[in-house]
Amino acid sequence: MAKGLLLSAYDAGSHRYWRKGLEKYLSEYDWTVIALPARFFSWRIRGNPISFLAQYSAELSADYDFIIATSMVDLATLKGITPSLASVPSLIYFHENQFEYPKTKNQTASIEPQMVNLYSAMSADTLIFNSEFNRDSFFAGVDQLMTKLPDYTVTRLSKQFAAKSSVIPVPVNDDWFEVVRLNNRKIASAINKDVPIKIVWNHRWEYDKGPGRLLGFISELQARDVVFELNIVGEAFRQVPAEFNEIERRFGENIKTFGYVRDAQAYKALLAQCDIVLSTAIHEFQGISVMEAVSAGCLPLVPDRLSYQALIPEQYRYRSNINSPELESVSAVDRLFEIISAPSTTIRSDFQRYGWTILVESYSTAIKALLKRSAV
Repeated sequence: MAKGLLLSAYDAGSHRYWRKGLEKYLSEYDWTVIALPARFFSWRIRGNPISFLAQYSAELSADYDFIIATSMVDLATLKGITPSLASVPSLIYFHENQFEYPKTKNQTASIEPQMVNLYSAMSADTLIFNSEFNRDSFFAGVDQLMTKLPDYTVTRLSKQFAAKSSVIPVPVNDDWFEVVRLNNRKIASAINKDVPIKIVWNHRWEYDKGPGRLLGFISELQARDVVFELNIVGEAFRQVPAEFNEIERRFGENIKTFGYVRDAQAYKALLAQCDIVLSTAIHEFQGISVMEAVSAGCLPLVPDRLSYQALIPEQYRYRSNINSPELESVSAVDRLFEIISAPSTTIRSDFQRYGWTILVESYSTAIKALLKRSAV
């Protein structure tokens, strides 16, 4: 049985979801998993080699046939200070890249996180991205950085990366396709004032998921006298954007669920009742929460940007307008009317191609390629 070292430097959200999927669906490998808690982001991305060595020096000193690490892992440094890992074939999985994150007024400019991504990509044998958007924005960011540095840079470094890159999404767990729809009625008509449209917004409660745009969308629904039910769920952190308090205050009568749903079965039951899964994100490298909801039978309503352009069919994408949230809200509600007027019944079944049962073969092929390197 081939031995694999699986490293996750910031084990949150889709990182943990993906890691557990690898362990479950690729159980033919002997995995050693090392994961660091998802806190102290700046320290994690810059100091993870120290943390790994401090806590797991014995595990890192063992013999492995291959390494799979998330892009948060400073693989170049870790290999440099751990002789036993230096020659082990390695794969970096990019859930995100540090070149594309939208900046806030509270952030200080630093290329340190970008350099971690860059050096890890240079040191790995294989790169896998969770979406075309992630891959393309990383390549563009790397090449742009090279033009800004003073001298001795590598031009068109992205060409070197492209030669060893592929795109494989974080797969959806197969049990989502088994969710029994509790809502057997036809999706509410925009003209029907008696039956509410049941909408779920299921993202992290942070600025990059567009809470201001969510507020604008809900306000536009109200302005058009649409009868609707809201389920605003997702993980919240210490600092919650003010828009969520305003949404709760202004639209409390329309809200059925507000907050994080910890119980997995309760969350599945909630999605099984909803008509629409909504995204207002200004930043999204894949969108696993939307993919889960679609796999459970919801119809997506997402902006025409980011990873959604490749993952979600055009008829479910509303016009993107980054510079005018107000106009974007109008476009989103217009698209909602079109979706509920002619709902499709095929998107859920089409989404099975994103399940683990289908995508596991792609991951297996990538690992087998690493093992061939190990055998040389």
